[in-house]
Amino acid sequence: MANFTAADVKNLRERTGCGMMDCKKALTEANGDMEKAIELLREKGLAAAAKKSGRIAAEGLVVAVKDEAQKVGVVLEVNAETDFVAKNDKFVTFVNDVAQTIIRENPENVESLLNKKCANSDLTVEEELRDKILTIGENMKIRRFVRLEGDLVTYVHGGGKIGVMVQFTTDVADKEGFDAYAKDIAMQIAAVAPQYLNESEVPEDVLAKEKEILTAQAMNEGKPANIAEKMVAGRIKKFFKEVCLVDQQFVKDNDKSVAQYTSDTAKALGGSIEITKFVRFEKGEGLEKREDNFAEEVASMVK
Repeated sequence: MANFTAADVKNLRERTGCGMMDCKKALTEANGDMEKAIELLREKGLAAAAKKSGRIAAEGLVVAVKDEAQKVGVVLEVNAETDFVAKNDKFVTFVNDVAQTIIRENPENVESLLNKKCANSDLTVEEELRDKILTIGENMKIRRFVRLEGDLVTYVHGGGKIGVMVQFTTDVADKEGFDAYAKDIAMQIAAVAPQYLNESEVPEDVLAKEKEILTAQAMNEGKPANIAEKMVAGRIKKFFKEVCLVDQQFVKDNDKSVAQYTSDTAKALGGSIEITKFVRFEKGEGLEKREDNFAEEVASMVK
């Protein structure tokens, strides 16, 4: 005879988020001991996490948050298998708790982060991650993060599709009008996706390759070498305007570059503003996407 009641099963389910049958089996194995049942579910959760680790996790959520008091911000990407998970309250809470952990603990990398005590929990980040894999039922992975300090703005676009953080060196951060300017810059980065801050950040090999391609294009057009050289110089300027943030056209006023908008704002506020760094994460960029074959899935269910 079972040493537990239906109410115990319900209680265990509420405490762990696990399925009813899993909770019933755990209580049976634990002879009705609630804490032992939770421990067994955690143990099984580790196994479930390992089993799910081979699945493609290219969806999920990007967050960008800052602590105003400490002047610390973070952009974080946590991946899952399906976009549906990004709307799961437990997943969203977990991602934000991890972001707060990064702000508080300042870990060097993801591996170090996993060993830190998670914010709002007695567990480590790794233990919380495994718990969420068990309770939500999808593979998940903390992919990357960047933590910055100083005068910052953070911005999230598309409900967690893109996260941006921008760092400034300025003496007008407390003045009215700066926050609006800073948000404009963050939105520019989200929308136009610059690759570099300025021309000096473009790697020499990238620039050399671009010049090689542009030179070949000019020569293929039958231009003499001296004319081709001038054409390349002009096209390189256009290249910088495409890939460098400060050289880009400001999206809200195409008559200005981002650098000009920054200079005009600094003058209007009576001080100086320099964009010193930016981070832009787009959910799943560079990752293999999961592709489901609906016909095959249905066929497998009726075999």
